[in-house]
Amino acid sequence: MRSNIGSKPLADMMAQDSKCRWGNYFGFIILPFHMGLQTDPLVYLKLSKSMMARKKHSYHALLVYFSIKIAIKVFGTKAAATILNRPVKNLTTCVSNIVGPMEEISFRGHPITYIALSSYGHSQPLLVHYVSYAGKMIISLAVDPTIIPDPHKICDDMEVSLKSMKAALSERGLL
Repeated sequence: MRSNIGSKPLADMMAQDSKCRWGNYFGFIILPFHMGLQTDPLVYLKLSKSMMARKKHSYHALLVYFSIKIAIKVFGTKAAATILNRPVKNLTTCVSNIVGPMEEISFRGHPITYIALSSYGHSQPLLVHYVSYAGKMIISLAVDPTIIPDPHKICDDMEVSLKSMKAALSERGLL
């Protein structure tokens, strides 16, 4: 996993010669989705971890990021959106992982109990967001009901899978 780079005070980020980058940055990595029955729940974890390690050490994400940046500068935002839309429309599942704050936060004196993300209007039949917040993980799904009639079953299956992985890790003394 990536190390936490932390956050800087807002005054430092807004200083005139600050090297902080502002705005939204977009990139993606296309991964195959392995399906199959395994006796050891950690097999999926090992496969995913090795695949992500290969992708992280490749130039795939940087190439996508800079290609989008160049397309915006050369062709404009509408043309770049059209170019980017093609691979995104051909995906079946989109997974997002957001690292939230480690400690509980509040807004105007009201404690925030959980943070959940979602998006609307995407072309994928299944969109999964993982958000960690204060030692908890929140999973939110956005589904196309014509393709996935019972999203609660997917949530239950994901919960069972994560619990079995956690049990296998603690059984081996790795947790």
